[in-house]
Amino acid sequence: MSAIAFGNSMSFEQAHIEGISQLDAADIQYAEQLGYRIKLLGITKRTAEGVELRVHPTLIPAKRLIANVEGAMNAVLVKGDAVGATLYYGKGAGAEPTASAVIADLVDVTRMHTADPEHRVPHLAFQPDAMVDLAILPIADVVSSYYLRLRVEDRPGVLADVTRILADDGISIVAMIQREPGEGEEQTDIIMLTHKTRERNIDTAIAGIEALAAVKGRIIRLRLEELL
Repeated sequence: MSAIAFGNSMSFEQAHIEGISQLDAADIQYAEQLGYRIKLLGITKRTAEGVELRVHPTLIPAKRLIANVEGAMNAVLVKGDAVGATLYYGKGAGAEPTASAVIADLVDVTRMHTADPEHRVPHLAFQPDAMVDLAILPIADVVSSYYLRLRVEDRPGVLADVTRILADDGISIVAMIQREPGEGEEQTDIIMLTHKTRERNIDTAIAGIEALAAVKGRIIRLRLEELL
């Protein structure tokens, strides 16, 4: 889809890919409390610095249509310069949808063989001389908002230390949840949503926060897209 949209060559090996193995039920619950849902998205964007190619779990606002795609259904959200955002929705699994897709491919192949070579739609929708070699952004250069879940000791000053480290890396907080510890518990969860920042900045901040004695274990980090 990136190649069809932007006319660049396909670069599967340059795509950043993350699965859902790090997700926990708690993250799904916290995301819902903040008005978001978590979906595994494939995202490509063309920016002034290059093309983003990434697949990962993503927080998106629950009010977006794509946030409500469930089960065997798939959706593709496309943002065009003139038309704005359009959504393409349908079944992506099962015997009949798969058969339909295979037959559609066979029909396209037949049409290609019988069409005038000078007027047929070219491979990837661009004439060979119109294809471009766009830079693929490494994930460290991608700009996004973030969801952070920290497990910390329940004592004064911890939150101040965490926010100071974020501020030192130019990262501001949009929303936050601090769970009340249960009876007898000495640790609690802090959940934060950040404004947009470059990924290398959030990586630096996470390393600094994880080094704090009051922070226990690894910080869970998920990217957040508003999809406006």
